[in-house]
Amino acid sequence: MTLKLTLGACGVLAALLGVVPAWAAPPASFDLVLRGQAFVPQTLTVPAGQTLTLMVDNQDALPAEFESGDLGREKVIPGGTRLPVVVGPLQPGRYSFFNDFHPASTGVLIAVPPKP
Repeated sequence: MTLKLTLGACGVLAALLGVVPAWAAPPASFDLVLRGQAFVPQTLTVPAGQTLTLMVDNQDALPAEFESGDLGREKVIPGGTRLPVVVGPLQPGRYSFFNDFHPASTGVLIAVPPKP
């Protein structure tokens, strides 16, 4: 019985130790603005290989829908609202996105590998 409790406690401790680094390092954050039905910047360069938070700031009065098949994300952003969209970790490459309510509003996320 004591052996089972000791092994169980070790398992819980190991699990907790594995979670702590995720709490210690929040995802990098990048700003993406919707203004005049356009994304600013239209091209956003981000680091590959890590989880990222895109802070989408819809400065228009109308709602927008951030959508990306490449990123596997879609999120309605009401007018005058700033909301997070978490993505990644991403492989190096180009990831397109658009406003589903105004499909002419497009942009691209470029994930670049870290410099050696």
